[in-house]
Amino acid sequence: MPAPVIGQTVEAPEAPMTSGKNFRLADFHDKAHVVLYFYPKDNTPGCTTEGQDFRDAWADFQAAGAAVFGISRDSLKMHENFRTRQDFPFELIADTEENLCRYFEVIKLKNLYGRQVLGIERSTFLIDKNGVLRQEWRKVKVKAHVAQVLQAVQAL
Repeated sequence: MPAPVIGQTVEAPEAPMTSGKNFRLADFHDKAHVVLYFYPKDNTPGCTTEGQDFRDAWADFQAAGAAVFGISRDSLKMHENFRTRQDFPFELIADTEENLCRYFEVIKLKNLYGRQVLGIERSTFLIDKNGVLRQEWRKVKVKAHVAQVLQAVQAL
């Protein structure tokens, strides 16, 4: 599958969610805008803060007709613990096989303690009710990011 391009339909692969169901983008067509935010790892400071920011703005996203999903390569078990501990009202998607990460091209070479490793570049994608990619944010800085995403959702 080619990577999504702004203004084109997204055909994202399926992946398991904390609800026990599989995430299928087509399930949201004509129902909700979809916000997919990719983050490196559960229970790390930046990822926890970003998730808490989405949690705290959850009602505003719902009022704007959007569903929010957090995605990382962590297991469902880790996601379930993280989601429970942080009281996230949205689902976390376990992309352990990196299908979604590779589709959205968020796996990047990073420096970690002087070594080069492949990791998730913090990124967010806004997909409208018709399945069309409307906006993307790459190399995200956590501070004020959720407010930017919410503003873009409200503008749809």
